[in-house]
Amino acid sequence: QVQLVESGGGLVQPGGSTWLSCAASGSIFNIKAMGWYRQAPGKQRELVARITSGGNTDYADSVEGRVTISRDNAKNTVSLQMINLKPEDTAVYYCNVRIARSSLEYVYWGQGTQVTVSL
Repeated sequence: QVQLVESGGGLVQPGGSTWLSCAASGSIFNIKAMGWYRQAPGKQRELVARITSGGNTDYADSVEGRVTISRDNAKNTVSLQMINLKPEDTAVYYCNVRIARSSLEYVYWGQGTQVTVSL
């Protein structure tokens, strides 16, 4: 199986910044993409950003320009830099990895890390 270990986040003031990281380990054969999703109370989980194995990135409209996703292929980690944070960024952020194995694709999730943007 694949394990995802997340770190970072916490309490940040509006306009501040934070850094999230996620390390994947376990039965990894071919990572297609890694990314971050978030879920606020009472809302659906939504994409924040993702990056493919080829380096292509995709950002949610709500965070584009304030977020940068990067990946360290050698360490199987993905990081998310967030700047100019807003209260609406408050959510549990989940690391996501998509892996191809035996012609099938699998999706794995981290346990989530809290990001709270507040005074």
